[in-house]
Amino acid sequence: MRIVLQWVLGAVVAVVVLGPPAALYRSQYIHAKRFREVDAGKLYRSGQMTAEGFREFIERHGIKTVVNLQHEEPDPLLPDDWLGKGKVRESELCKELGVGYRLITPDILPPGNTLETEPPAVKEWIALLDDEKNYPILLHCKAGLHRTGRLTAIYRMEYHGWSEGEALRELRANGYGFVAASENDEFVIQFIQNYKPRSKNERLTAGAAGQVVGGAVAAGGARP
Repeated sequence: MRIVLQWVLGAVVAVVVLGPPAALYRSQYIHAKRFREVDAGKLYRSGQMTAEGFREFIERHGIKTVVNLQHEEPDPLLPDDWLGKGKVRESELCKELGVGYRLITPDILPPGNTLETEPPAVKEWIALLDDEKNYPILLHCKAGLHRTGRLTAIYRMEYHGWSEGEALRELRANGYGFVAASENDEFVIQFIQNYKPRSKNERLTAGAAGQVVGGAVAAGGARP
């Protein structure tokens, strides 16, 4: 009986001592889920944060566009904190804050694809990046690791001139995982190994075209 009592008391002490720090850590973790700066004033990345987390980082960094990569959650219902229930849709929160909201689904590959095929999401992502009015951008998925990591790698190769190897090293260092980020992984092959960065002149031409199109849309009415 004494041994059982000692075990019970030990468990209670452990909960009292370890419970609050664990709860605080979890609260802070979900609030700013893996938020990272990729390119100051241009691109930031994260996982799915709380509504308060999104508000804080959108306002702190002057975010103009939020890009959600979750095809399973095209418009997530966001809680105010880690124990709360969902209260506001992500698109509604962005509208409230005057921020653009975009859904890109990089996990959905074209039917009958081959390993040489470039996923449609790549063109969507590059087109969004070519328009300066979209910056700064906050890119996120559920965990902020895999889908976010792959599109961040494309940004590095396209705009920072990184090699495929450099992009993969950052991918792994940010938690993608060495097994998942192997050169035999279909997603790595299609999104990173097969990506061919444009020349500087091609980027400038595409950026100028994007600004003209954006200006025409702005002059003619609301963006669809």
